[in-house]
Amino acid sequence: MTRPTLLLLPGLMCDHAVWAAQVEAFSTSHECIVPRYGTLASLAAMAEQVLDEAPPGPLAVAGHSMGGRVAFEMWARAPQRISHLALLDTSWHPLPPGAEGERERAGRYALLAIARTQGLRAMAREWAQGMVHPSRLGTPLFEAVLDMFERSSVEAFAAQIEALLARRDAGPLLPRISVPTLLLCGREDGWSPPARHEYMHAHIPGSTLRVIERCGHMSTMEQPEVVNAALRDWLAERAIDRTI
Repeated sequence: MTRPTLLLLPGLMCDHAVWAAQVEAFSTSHECIVPRYGTLASLAAMAEQVLDEAPPGPLAVAGHSMGGRVAFEMWARAPQRISHLALLDTSWHPLPPGAEGERERAGRYALLAIARTQGLRAMAREWAQGMVHPSRLGTPLFEAVLDMFERSSVEAFAAQIEALLARRDAGPLLPRISVPTLLLCGREDGWSPPARHEYMHAHIPGSTLRVIERCGHMSTMEQPEVVNAALRDWLAERAIDRTI
């Protein structure tokens, strides 16, 4: 019997390591796939590539951070292919207008300049300070996050920055999501705080919200057992038959 597909979409500069604990937990029951985006420079192109490369049949899609943005693009293009949707440490909002948006743009380009002049690890060490719970700074887990970023490339970083700066406003999609949906984040996630997940929870019918204590942005690595328990409950939810 063919195992159902679980697509685990990584975020900005992340790879298989961000989902390692989940692949280990679910590989006996699901075909776990962690896509690679290469140097694709739009979220739409990432979503199209993931859909093109995915096996036939229903897809359970979990996206972390930028991966959640890719998941929204997949839903916009092929909702009939998605049986379950999990959005972890992510958001729906577009680049803000005016000064706030310019600050975000400048901040992302400043990190890119560090990556180009000092290397990816130097950039990651500055960037990742706010990505994990303060108690995990300087720990082996924090170094594993730096290792992951360093495995990528400056070219991929530049492309993904452009993709995020051009992100859509996914707000109009939220009420149209009609599959079992999990919204999950760390209590201390400073990049995608609980309030954003609470907003999505309020606008996605029947969704489930989980906020993990003592956890920052890298929830899948910081609190893998808690994340796995939430994903297990999510996958057990019965999908609505939308093929009729």
